Amino acid sequence: MPVRVVRAGDTLSAIASSFGVSAAELARVNGLPSAAPLIPGLALYIPNERSTDRLYILKDGDTLWNIAQRYHTTVERILSANSGLRPDMLTAGRKVVIPSPDKLHVETLAFSFPASGGAVITNLKQQAARLTYLAITAYSFKEEGNAYAAGDDQPLLSRSKQLNVNPLLMIRNFSNEEFSTDLVGGVLANDRYRSNLVSSITTIVRQKGYGGACIDFEFIPPSRRNDFAGFLRELKTALGTLILHVNVHAKTEDNPTNRIVGGHDYRAIGNAADLVAVMTIDYGYPTGPPNPVSPIGWMEEVLRYATATINPRKIQAGFPLYGYDWTLPGNQTRALSVLQAQSQAISRGSVITYDQSAASPTYQYWQERVQHVVWFEDIRSFIRKYQLVDAYNLLGTTFWQLGLDFPQNWEYMKDHIIVEK
Repeated sequence: MPVRVVRAGDTLSAIASSFGVSAAELARVNGLPSAAPLIPGLALYIPNERSTDRLYILKDGDTLWNIAQRYHTTVERILSANSGLRPDMLTAGRKVVIPSPDKLHVETLAFSFPASGGAVITNLKQQAARLTYLAITAYSFKEEGNAYAAGDDQPLLSRSKQLNVNPLLMIRNFSNEEFSTDLVGGVLANDRYRSNLVSSITTIVRQKGYGGACIDFEFIPPSRRNDFAGFLRELKTALGTLILHVNVHAKTEDNPTNRIVGGHDYRAIGNAADLVAVMTIDYGYPTGPPNPVSPIGWMEEVLRYATATINPRKIQAGFPLYGYDWTLPGNQTRALSVLQAQSQAISRGSVITYDQSAASPTYQYWQERVQHVVWFEDIRSFIRKYQLVDAYNLLGTTFWQLGLDFPQNWEYMKDHIIVEK
């Protein structure tokens, strides 16, 4: 794994020298000021590593020789990367790390807000080569189903086209700054209102030159579950060859009466949509107890269920470019980008610990006699997530959201991932 975890007494220059890179380059790819002190537990991405650790789930009839041929590697390299693995005792279902010169191929999508302004435009320009789609989060709809722009999407729309990133019109059931169950339930329950929504989305998509639509309807009333699936089928028919991308809540089993996930019928949505983004984020959520944002075990459970009901080659897994800072007691929560979380740990001299079971970094600090707990992401946690995408043969990933900085991710992608356009 192209990662070096800082130990007490380490210096940036010494680590850089040991890997044959400059201290300035190591600081740049990890989002560090060149003079920043290092703290124990900080994970550094090493940019001169070119072999990619792929992840494969063994199947009946597999041999290490056949797997090695498929990934253009050797049996010896596979054995050295997997303690206790024996060529004569391969068990179906076991995960095997495969050091390979072959990069992971994915289709990616980043969400963005027009109101984020220059920062998003800058990030879009810098990361365009690593993005297939840009979902521009600028639309909602009225009580009678008529879609409308809640922000000026034109700058992002124009720039994404110039940079060869396919723009999608993202529409949400947003009212008064929050997701509205009543709004989406009322429109889905009425044939005329639903038809208005289909036609108004399609009209705007075609008039403005979007590559398709991205649907993010949350807290759909469970009673409107079938109506939502019907709406998606109607919208896909109207869009024709344009993309229909649908976001769904994460779940590990179907629960049609649950107020949060009940309105999302994975199988019906997967049949209607071109792409399905599973929101494997916010396991740890604002005002809830401190927890990892996207723990690896939970994420895998969600993806195991999703791939059993939706074609894996339609699925994108949600990756968070953020973390949360909780205060205790009370669980008041502040969101911050991965880079902000990392910088805060450094400025406060906090030791970062890595929860192996969750594959997530965390740290604590005190401010004005108040305890804070931070869970966030780092290059280790993201590599584990990319390996799940690989192991389950998913189409790719989504990133929430482009205005949040995480330099390690983009540098890792540059070296180890091929983004399909």
